[in-house]
Amino acid sequence: MSVGLLEAVRLRVAMVCDAGPDVGIGHVMRCLALGEELVARGVRVVMVADLDRVPWAAEQVRRRGIEIASPGPDDVRDVLARLEPSSVVVDSYLLPTAVYADLRERWPLLALTDGDPRGRVADLYLDQNLGAEASAWAIPEGARHLGGLDYAQQRREIVRQRPSAPKAAADEHTPLRVLAFFGGTDAFGVSPRVVRLVARAGNAVELTAIAATPELAEEIAGIPPAPGQAIHVIGPTDTLAELVADSDVVLSAAGTSAWELFCLGAAVGFVCVADNQQDAYVRMDQDRLAVGIATLAELDGDSADAVARMRELLGDVRLREKLRAACWAMVDGRGPTRVADALLALDRDQV
Repeated sequence: MSVGLLEAVRLRVAMVCDAGPDVGIGHVMRCLALGEELVARGVRVVMVADLDRVPWAAEQVRRRGIEIASPGPDDVRDVLARLEPSSVVVDSYLLPTAVYADLRERWPLLALTDGDPRGRVADLYLDQNLGAEASAWAIPEGARHLGGLDYAQQRREIVRQRPSAPKAAADEHTPLRVLAFFGGTDAFGVSPRVVRLVARAGNAVELTAIAATPELAEEIAGIPPAPGQAIHVIGPTDTLAELVADSDVVLSAAGTSAWELFCLGAAVGFVCVADNQQDAYVRMDQDRLAVGIATLAELDGDSADAVARMRELLGDVRLREKLRAACWAMVDGRGPTRVADALLALDRDQV
């Protein structure tokens, strides 16, 4: 759905996102995908988020032509009033429920949720999680719910790397190329623990670990590899999609990046690092879309089961081939287009 020039000039979408070293940048990254779709349609987009402490994420936002408004100590409602948006997107676990009602009274509102909205009122809801299309949460009369992986938000750099068909076993490398990353901040310090788990599994691999901070990089560098293994450490990178596409196995958290990995057709081992990831973590493993490697408690407890699951993923070429085919078919990369259409329709309804 295209936006006319005059209409685009008057449209300004404000996106309110949680962000920071403690809460990560998952909210920012999925709004980023929607934001760049809107910018491509000529819409002005402003992200209201505390990105001062995560400069790498701030650079990703600005690079896509999205402005940044730091809320500072101000009430987010005051910040939005100054911006005078035509519609508002909220992706937050921290914003009080009552604020959603205030925002909806003033602007068309899209709320990103993970499961039950828990009283957050909006005109449009987006739950991009596995199975969310079948949810029956109570939402306001007249509101619309966009649920499931058809609406998963994929950045354009991800979609550009999506293969035309799942990667075949014959395309794999020797030794196996493994990529491990756990978000832009790795708030729970998972990456060193997973590198240790790979070493314990003992499979011959060439492992590249993305360390979110210098401290994590130093810790990973001190982990001795098993015989036949090589461990490389790099910092946050703009070439994540290319690294995923070139890897035989990806190890990651079962959060928002999961659907980008599905879009790329990766063979993935997930770690559940937060309570809100538990449902997707269990279901992805049960549906044989990915391997559930461990929870944080299992990583900390030196679980023999976690070692066995890692060893199976790294050692079974046919398992990896089946995982790639299954997840590649689940996410087509058109989620931002579908959600942008629905959001801009809200703006038109207000005219």
